[in-house]
Amino acid sequence: MSTLLIVVDTLEDWSPYFPSGDVISFEDYLNLPDTKGRVRVINLCHSSRYLSPGYYCSLLAEAREHNILPSLKVINDLSQRALYQLQLADIGEQLRRLEQAEGETRLRFKSFFGQAADARLGALARGLFERFPCPILDVELQLKKAEGWQLKRLKMVSLSELKSEPEQDQFAKALDHFSRKIWRKPNARKQARYDLAILVDTDEAMPPSDATALKRFIKAAAKVGIEAELIGRRDLMRLPEFDALFIRKTTAIDDYTYRFAKKAESEGLVVIDDPASIMRCCNKIYLADLLKRHKIPAPKTEILSASSEARLTEVAEILGFPIVLKIPDGSFSRGMAKVDDMEGLRQHSRELLKQSALVLAQEFLYTEYDWRVGVLNQKPLYACRYYMAKKHWQIYKHADGKVKSGGYDTLPTFEVPKAVLQVAMKASKLIGDGLYGIDIKQSGKRAVVIEVNDNPSIESGVEDGYLGEELYLQVMQEFLRRLEMRGRQR
Repeated sequence: MSTLLIVVDTLEDWSPYFPSGDVISFEDYLNLPDTKGRVRVINLCHSSRYLSPGYYCSLLAEAREHNILPSLKVINDLSQRALYQLQLADIGEQLRRLEQAEGETRLRFKSFFGQAADARLGALARGLFERFPCPILDVELQLKKAEGWQLKRLKMVSLSELKSEPEQDQFAKALDHFSRKIWRKPNARKQARYDLAILVDTDEAMPPSDATALKRFIKAAAKVGIEAELIGRRDLMRLPEFDALFIRKTTAIDDYTYRFAKKAESEGLVVIDDPASIMRCCNKIYLADLLKRHKIPAPKTEILSASSEARLTEVAEILGFPIVLKIPDGSFSRGMAKVDDMEGLRQHSRELLKQSALVLAQEFLYTEYDWRVGVLNQKPLYACRYYMAKKHWQIYKHADGKVKSGGYDTLPTFEVPKAVLQVAMKASKLIGDGLYGIDIKQSGKRAVVIEVNDNPSIESGVEDGYLGEELYLQVMQEFLRRLEMRGRQR
């Protein structure tokens, strides 16, 4: 389990705030004995100038391999305008979107852990915090007629500089959001050995796990000594507080889920889905080539980079109609089309090539259902048969802004046909040792891999239909195994 320490020059600096045993003086941190497990330090000392107590706090934290906020790199970068300007090249879009009040030419505000009191400044505050993870930043903007809003000044602010009650309240609320553990009762924390962050998106239309399933994951985690907490996209910089990350939001390379996975991995967390699995599974071009090279049965596949008549004719001759077209990063039956003739191939290939430089063309294999074999750490975990939506060729039917799906059966893995189970395991081993859902079509003795999902659905009443609570417990036991293995390796 991780330990949170908030370091101030003297404990008097913390007097406006709720008392906490996690708050210690710089002197206490200087003499801190060796601590086991992960340690997260928030440095709130008065000054971060070279050789000041604040500077030494971050220096010692890095020497002790504690996760420190701010780091020495951030302190040094913010000490000179020329250094921090180098990292602001891509902040321009957030500045361009910033609304301007009438007659306003200057803006100055404080960012507390990436939060701003003014809602219109929220995106900019988060962007700056991701680049310069620092508890309190003083931000000054200037409006230039030809260039729009420009960042004039960026400065670290100490806790002692917050004199007004509104600012102190904003700081306390932001810290509460950034690290809620500081407000928990100590006895509640000691029961858990490890902390797990479960990344979700409450606004996602088709999330991998519903609310009930998420509660069952949290309950199962508690049974094995892991305290699980749901986090969202704004909690990227909180990751070092945790020991592990479980992504329960649909992943994509160009989505924040990939940034979370990369950040968690760099901080030494146990991660499911890990960045490599996301990269390998989210692009069907990569996956199709991987399966082909390793001779894993899959539908016949051609890759389109252009919709020239000659190439389309060649593809039609190789695959025969019907043909399924897919963009590389589609999910939940989106970004796909089934074409029955050359005219359909021309039309849909051109439409999809506007979305992606490459499009997959695959032979169409009709089955009443698709197999999904859930695999965890290269062992089968669950099995489902997902039936096609009524009068449709896919499991999900997207029409008129609505999504319809077919039925399903959940079976024990030992009832899965041998050919299906074997090809599922072969495919999963090519990806890694994470949590995967392998989609397979079976026709007679032929079983072919359609795709491998790095973030498979686990919903209450569906994938857990056979194992029930045991499914969630097995996932959490795997997290525990990895956490304990990581501890032994340190």
